[in-house]
Amino acid sequence: MNPGPLRQTITFVRSLAFLLLFYLVTALFLLLGSPLLLAPRRWAMAGLDLHGRTCICLLRVVTGTRMEVRGRQHLPQGACLVAAKHQSAWDTFALIPLFRDPAVVLKAELTTIPLYGSFCRKFEHIIVSRERAAIALKSMLETSRQRAEEGREILIFPEGTRSPPGAPPDYKPGIVALYESLGLPCIPLALNSGLYWPRRSLMRYPGTIVVEFLEPIPPGFDRRTFRSTLETRIETATARLMVEASTSDNPPPLPFAMSETHPDTTKET
Repeated sequence: MNPGPLRQTITFVRSLAFLLLFYLVTALFLLLGSPLLLAPRRWAMAGLDLHGRTCICLLRVVTGTRMEVRGRQHLPQGACLVAAKHQSAWDTFALIPLFRDPAVVLKAELTTIPLYGSFCRKFEHIIVSRERAAIALKSMLETSRQRAEEGREILIFPEGTRSPPGAPPDYKPGIVALYESLGLPCIPLALNSGLYWPRRSLMRYPGTIVVEFLEPIPPGFDRRTFRSTLETRIETATARLMVEASTSDNPPPLPFAMSETHPDTTKET
């Protein structure tokens, strides 16, 4: 067997081992942490933070997938709006420990998951129903203002769902409405997690996932300028991080769209 197939086999075995550990650890946190549903919210949030840190550590030890955070100086101490690129399920737990007290904008379907849904309500996240859009938007804005008044970071994935690396961006109107309603600085967040934790795949590739907080967008921009500025900053930085990953010593497999855009960065894996 030559090194290529052997490396792929090792990566698959390590990925499968991590997957089993990830679900086991998550189930244990939910079951053993269930008394926290009756405790103060900050205790439950501490458990959420610990779960994220534990899974980050497991991923590093089992699959060799590390995490690097850049631009922390752009994140203020008080309330703010954070608009994050969303490429992977990794984003849903690994970003949590980067904040003091995040309130995450989540789709209502997640609250139907046993125990997990109860914790989402305990964390006082911002639950959004996809039905009756006008009412859902009004509710999201009201809840977000309440969370911001408590000094919490409002974390939203502007595209609403995971977007594979290299896919055209599809930013939803909710981020613009939040920006106008809250009157807070918006911190764009770029990442390349989808290269190392691809959606709809068991594979977890070794290397370094980079998360980068970008220069804040101050409040007061008109909606067209804000949307253009946000999308340009996130997409430009995300593309740069993906190219950086593709030229590393041990690059992850590149998605087809990215290979077409950057054919010179494709390496043998």
